[in-house]
Amino acid sequence: MASTTGQVIRCKAAVSWEAGKPLVMEEVEVAPPQAMEVRIKVLFTSLCHTDVYFWEAKGQTPLFPRIFGHEASGIVESVGEGVKELQPGDHVLPVFTGECKECRHCKSEESNMCDLLRINTDRGVMLNDNRSRFSINGKPIYHFLGTSTFSEYTVVHVGCVAKINPAAPLDKVCVLSCGISTGLGATLNVAKPKPGQSVAIFGLGAVGLAAAEGARMSGASRIIGIDLNPNRFDEAKKFGVTEFVNPKDHSKPIQEVIAEMTDGGVDRSVECTGNINAMISAFECVHDGWGVAVLVGVPNKDDAFKTHPMNLLNERTLKGTFFGNFKPRTDIPGVVEKYMNKELELEKFITHELPFSEINKAFDYMLQGAGLRCIIHMGE
Repeated sequence: MASTTGQVIRCKAAVSWEAGKPLVMEEVEVAPPQAMEVRIKVLFTSLCHTDVYFWEAKGQTPLFPRIFGHEASGIVESVGEGVKELQPGDHVLPVFTGECKECRHCKSEESNMCDLLRINTDRGVMLNDNRSRFSINGKPIYHFLGTSTFSEYTVVHVGCVAKINPAAPLDKVCVLSCGISTGLGATLNVAKPKPGQSVAIFGLGAVGLAAAEGARMSGASRIIGIDLNPNRFDEAKKFGVTEFVNPKDHSKPIQEVIAEMTDGGVDRSVECTGNINAMISAFECVHDGWGVAVLVGVPNKDDAFKTHPMNLLNERTLKGTFFGNFKPRTDIPGVVEKYMNKELELEKFITHELPFSEINKAFDYMLQGAGLRCIIHMGE
């Protein structure tokens, strides 16, 4: 690999030229990493709903042409000036948010919202020089979330790269660089259910099922799944979900249904839909005195959260989380170890696999709501 150090690499990338149109396989030029950057050979990537959302250009400033992708695994090809903790050959997960290790957030044990490298959906260039590392015939192709993993090679800021155990199978742990860690951490790091407690999970997509997996790992006695799609209920049993509630089956608010099922409310709830009414229900369904509700889903920009202040005064706690409160470089290697130690099961999240040449099929699966995670094999 060292022979390409310092040189432009030509490789295949799936380029999005315009919103909502199929990605086009192109030969792109990937410039060498600059100071505090790492060039990664991407081996596996998976599609997350966030990629689809921005590909459809919903609710943000559209930026095209662009290389999407942010859930991935790979091997460091070369490093830029000033990079000390990574070297060529290291196995890594690129992450859509970062950890500079210098700012107030990074130095705080309570936060993972790095001032320098926190998620930025509008930026399409590198921080170092405000330029893209991707081009076709001299024309820049924009980055996405600082990762752009739908390319055989990508350049990422060192603060957004988690170095992991080289024995970990990259085709499995790639899913830990976004959605699965988000849901898992929401339960393990924020809701923190105690063994024997009850947990309600709102939304049984990949993130919600990862939150359920966290409840299972915590020893929760009851894990209640809430979803409008009854087809998701059988799948959810694999993740420890013990009971199912479909709001369509009830005439009263779902928080009242759950309170009746649980003698006054669940001990913990995790909301993974982004629907404002589900957020309110998730909060109002926890037990007074000790109940904790955690919001994970991203709401619409005009939403407002409304509840009576007495719900808080009666000692319910409402929390939010970003990326499951995991610090990318410090904590994600430990999540990989949970998988290696067989505490965390990842195989059940992977429902489809495709060669890179068929990446558009992964978008079709996501738009149809089919499966959880589709692994894309970059070398094929």
